[in-house]
Amino acid sequence: MVTPARYWREIPQRYRLEAGKCTRCGKTYFPPRLVCACGAREFEIVRLKDEGTLQTFTVIRVAPSQFVDEAPYAIGIVELNDGVRLTAQVVDCDVEHLEIGQKVKVEFRRIQTVGEAGILCYGYKCVPV
Repeated sequence: MVTPARYWREIPQRYRLEAGKCTRCGKTYFPPRLVCACGAREFEIVRLKDEGTLQTFTVIRVAPSQFVDEAPYAIGIVELNDGVRLTAQVVDCDVEHLEIGQKVKVEFRRIQTVGEAGILCYGYKCVPV
């Protein structure tokens, strides 16, 4: 479960697909890191492209309690057109017809509601195009 404090810290990645690009070697990290593999600590913020390709996926048929009414659903690894990979739920499709190599678009949607206060958590999901 995502805690409200953690959720707020992750808003730039969740809402704007912001990544960190190392100013020394140029490697891009999503989510952003504090230290690059080359040892540098300086990053520029870059906005990732919202289209990519489904690299692999799995279908969840027995879901955790907060997602039970969505089952079956797919979780996939998507490589965005700028080379960054992310993990996301694949929605608005029949999970039986998903294919590796399929083109997808990243959209921002409600992920879950947290706690009794009903905090709505939004994030990215992928939709086949």
